[in-house]
Amino acid sequence: MDEDVEERPSSEENLFPDFVVEQWTSSSFEELFMAQDWHDITDDHLLRKKVLKPGPQQALHPAWGQEVTVKMQGVLEDRTVVEKDSKLVFVIGEGDVNQALEECAMSMQMEEITLLLADSQFAYGLLGREPDIPTWAPLLYQLQLLDIKEKSDPLTLPVPDRIRIGNQKRERGNFHFQREEYTLAVRAYCMALDVLTTRTRDGDNGALAEEEEEVQDYRVKCLNNLAASQLKLEQHEEALHTSRDVLFLDPTNVKSLFRAGKLLSDMGEYKEAMETLKKALKLEPSTKAIHVELSKLVKRQSGGKDTRTFKSVQMGISWKFLLGALMVALGSLVTSVVLTARN
Repeated sequence: MDEDVEERPSSEENLFPDFVVEQWTSSSFEELFMAQDWHDITDDHLLRKKVLKPGPQQALHPAWGQEVTVKMQGVLEDRTVVEKDSKLVFVIGEGDVNQALEECAMSMQMEEITLLLADSQFAYGLLGREPDIPTWAPLLYQLQLLDIKEKSDPLTLPVPDRIRIGNQKRERGNFHFQREEYTLAVRAYCMALDVLTTRTRDGDNGALAEEEEEVQDYRVKCLNNLAASQLKLEQHEEALHTSRDVLFLDPTNVKSLFRAGKLLSDMGEYKEAMETLKKALKLEPSTKAIHVELSKLVKRQSGGKDTRTFKSVQMGISWKFLLGALMVALGSLVTSVVLTARN
């Protein structure tokens, strides 16, 4: 899978210097989960907030599907800073951030500053987040809601913005794939593909040649990762369809040729599987996995018979011919020995 590792800021500078309260600096998380002056966002008491500065009266709350901008920093219980962003932009409900941030954003008003205490179930759970967030770690955030707006139609955005947003979605998919959260990975990759296009609302294509090439390159990466996720979910028909989408854009993509060939073989489409795997082998003749899959395919075609003849078939020599030649040679040798003994 194509992977991109996101760099995270390491600066210890406090983004909220005027709101350095005791709950932020030293209170235990157990105390905060039990505190009477905190408000429960969820009924299970595992996601709580305390408003430090309310927004103006009648200020708006964001809704599901809207794009928000927040200032945010998050710490572990020992107050190690593990997340920080002075201008974090995400669409509520699209999984761009953890559930704690999405839920809290919907509870906030414009300009509000709040503390957010999140149990690990709403943050990074059992797996944590390498290398900085341990398993089952609750988090404490300071947040300010800076902006609310409707989600932009990707077909109206400049192509560079589409590439930026599409890659953010793709990287989120990679994050979920690495955590073996394959359903979430599929969702993220599909959202990335919706954005990674040069088509406009009226059907035109106004992209520059280099932009078109860049978008296509990212689409290929995203589709390959989507197919890998679908395979993990045993969605074989979908994975084959996605692999064919890759080959439409890049007919020499060995990863997709191999994946499609293997899937076709598993589905009993032996003729197309052989053609597809041979294309992959021609492009990468030294790749062992392709040879192994071709050997399996020959065995399936022969009804499960010995596939040690695969290389002989490749050279145009059948094993029956080789066996016959061996028997003739042995017969000649025996006759020669008998005649010599008689003489």
